Amino acid sequence: MDIKIGIPRGLLYYYYFPLWNKFFETLGAEVVVSQPTNKKIIENGVKNTVDEACLPVKVYHGHVMDLKDRVDFLFVPKLMSIYKNEYICPKFCGLPEMVSSSVKDLPPLIDTVINFRKSRKKLFKAVYEIGSHVTKNVSEIEHAYSEGITNYHNYRALMKQGILPIDMNKDHFQKRKVISVNQQKVVLLGHPYNLYDPLLSMNIVEKLRAKDVMVITPEMMDTATINRYANQMDKKMFWSFGRKIMGTAFYAMEDPTISGMIYLSSFGCGLDSVIADIAERRVRRSSKKPFTVLTLDEHTGEAGIDTRIEAFVDMIRWREKNENNFSSHG
Repeated sequence: MDIKIGIPRGLLYYYYFPLWNKFFETLGAEVVVSQPTNKKIIENGVKNTVDEACLPVKVYHGHVMDLKDRVDFLFVPKLMSIYKNEYICPKFCGLPEMVSSSVKDLPPLIDTVINFRKSRKKLFKAVYEIGSHVTKNVSEIEHAYSEGITNYHNYRALMKQGILPIDMNKDHFQKRKVISVNQQKVVLLGHPYNLYDPLLSMNIVEKLRAKDVMVITPEMMDTATINRYANQMDKKMFWSFGRKIMGTAFYAMEDPTISGMIYLSSFGCGLDSVIADIAERRVRRSSKKPFTVLTLDEHTGEAGIDTRIEAFVDMIRWREKNENNFSSHG
């Protein structure tokens, strides 16, 4: 009988799922993913999380609730750092403890510490600890991780081509839409768990595409380009996803083909409150490009978001059509 391992469809699911799904399946485990985010999952998450948590963390708890009675293990790693001298949000560091204290009757957690702040020398030790819940065979775990990394790199390559998680399901990649010559480009900034969860994001990517707008996200950007532009900051950005967001924003300021920027932020997110403010100040000071922040929480209404998206798209089109056609007499 296969061991069932549950992976909550929240937080960095949209970033690392192809790696861990392939890893566990190669080892012979059955991977069970929670349902796509829905109202029940949000309600359960809000009820079973501390009030001070941001919306993505609340939603993650809802996904844990959805899985807990259907699996043998829950994969909730203790993510601290994924790049040298950088950190992940503090809530990720304490995620296993938050989940354990907030949700009752949990199956055992696979809560391995992943911390590459100083170096990646202990990478395989962490991988072995994760895989040992399925098998103790070292060569099998090495092979499974190699398969997982290959799958992850293929996934990231597709994202850089503009094929986002909402364009994919587990076994199929949809073809991209044909881009028209005059299509506006808008950069969508934010953390992956806000941008790619259809319900949390109010399906903003599809709404922009439906208006013939090409959406660019940090995950579509080349890493070297992001780092080059992020280095323009006065001080090093030591939050990994903050660096990606800032590098993308600075790039968008200088790219003449990009019409504007939308920052999708979570209410209660300390990182977003800082990064969005820095990005907005820099854009308004050094660029004429429109920049707007859309803040999400469990009470956000879709109608209000739709109105702001429509107004933003109308504005960038009006600017491109009329800003150079003002009369010399005012």
